[in-house]
Amino acid sequence: QVQLVESGGGLVQPGGSLRLSCAASGNIVMVDDMGWYRQPPGKERELVATISSGGSTNSADAETGRFTISKDNAKNTVSLAMNSLKPEDTAVYYCYAILQRTDGYTGRYWGQGTQVTVSS
Repeated sequence: QVQLVESGGGLVQPGGSLRLSCAASGNIVMVDDMGWYRQPPGKERELVATISSGGSTNSADAETGRFTISKDNAKNTVSLAMNSLKPEDTAVYYCYAILQRTDGYTGRYWGQGTQVTVSS
């Protein structure tokens, strides 16, 4: 069985920072891409950032650099550092991992989601 467990969400004031973490565990042979999506209230899920096993990153907020994604391949964890947060960043944040299980199956797994609320 494979699990992705997120942590680090919460309430923060505009302009503040948060760091989200996600750990993949279980019968895993290899983890490939990992990343984060978010779903604002009443909207569709949208990409936040991704990182490959080789460390290549892709961010929807690349121009401002407010969000930084990083990965620890040895621990199968991915983190998202979020700075200068805005009320429009309020959303449920989901991590994902594309990984291979010990039985050979390769697929995308999702975490349960963590709430981030930016409000004064």
